[in-house]
Amino acid sequence: MARKLAKKPARKPSKGSPLRDFPDRGEPVSEMEPMLIAESSTERTRLNELVFDLVAATTALKAALPLGMVGALSDLVRSMNCYYSNFIEGHNTHPVDIERALTEDFSDNKQQRNLQLEAKAHIATQRWIDEGGLTGRVATVAALLEIHRRFENALPAEMLWVEEPKTKRRERVVPGETRTGYAKVGQLVAIGPGAVPRFLARWESAYAGLNKFETVLQAAAAHHRLLWIHPFADGNGRVARLVSHAMLLEALDTGGIWSIARGLARSQDTYKQHLAECDLARRNDLDGRGSLGEEALASFTSYFLGTCLDQVRFMTELMQPAAVRSRILDWARDEERTGGIMPNSTRVLAHVLTHGELARKDVPDVVGFDERKARRVTARLHERGIIAAATHKASFRIAFPASLAPGIMPGLYPRLARSAELDGGRS
Repeated sequence: MARKLAKKPARKPSKGSPLRDFPDRGEPVSEMEPMLIAESSTERTRLNELVFDLVAATTALKAALPLGMVGALSDLVRSMNCYYSNFIEGHNTHPVDIERALTEDFSDNKQQRNLQLEAKAHIATQRWIDEGGLTGRVATVAALLEIHRRFENALPAEMLWVEEPKTKRRERVVPGETRTGYAKVGQLVAIGPGAVPRFLARWESAYAGLNKFETVLQAAAAHHRLLWIHPFADGNGRVARLVSHAMLLEALDTGGIWSIARGLARSQDTYKQHLAECDLARRNDLDGRGSLGEEALASFTSYFLGTCLDQVRFMTELMQPAAVRSRILDWARDEERTGGIMPNSTRVLAHVLTHGELARKDVPDVVGFDERKARRVTARLHERGIIAAATHKASFRIAFPASLAPGIMPGLYPRLARSAELDGGRS
């Protein structure tokens, strides 16, 4: 979500500290209470049930996937997550262009190239998270700063500036460091830059020590409260969604095979409305005990968990093993007939889909060709992106390239980069 800088002048950062030292206006951290959905909340029972359903659905999805497909799917979902998270920010870079960026194939158009670099940075940051970069320390201030640093460090210099539309005042975005200026978030005037360290410390104390069940239940609250603090000059929305991804990845052991960002993007008006409502003060004495309203936070939590569950169910329907296998082999047969891939390539894909991988030494026997011609078969499949290998000696496994995904996994993301295509269809 675009956040506007307020008109107050920025102060110079102190050297050597990512949590920069500014005069603190003394805003009490109680301004963002409640931090958690309390046990006494009238919505607690229903929210608990949503968590139980989400745990069960995630476990079932992961267990149902054939050997070797989890890694391939997580690679594609990482690209999809990047696409939808950036789409929420108004940056429309289609997964095919994202995939090209990962192979250093950049557009000649400078604006499009910058968006490709942004997407590449997002994917690299999420890959680091998926590979355990934040294990055991997800909801910490250090983790927030590291996510921001990794993402922003990889952006071109011209993207590291934000500008207040009316005054044209500019602030440089310093990777891994908190903002120097004041900010307005919708109708909410955010806390001053000097108060950010205290509020982030309170955020960590609320969410870092939760058990797995509570982490899932309170992930929405952590998401909103981080956006409410608005710690960075830019990148707050994407950092918050990456933190949510990391919290769910660790607490649910998701394997990275479904994306909350897709659900939020497809209902982004509702998403932003919930965030705005959570910014509002408590309505009355029945609306919790903090400065902000507990009812709005519970409503956002219900929406957030429901969106997660909807995305798991979507992936479960989409990734039925027999259907995926059929779509891949149908594609391969069509490509063999038209010369897009070599004859007997279907045998390679059938073997990989059945056994999870195919050792290079076994390729000639599988395709029925001599070693030289067999290498041409796998080379062409690798070029098309439908198989992959960790190294030039490693076994082949299935892959889901963005260019083929719309046919193999219809509905995962739009075929064309048009916002209208996000509307309607399966959730």
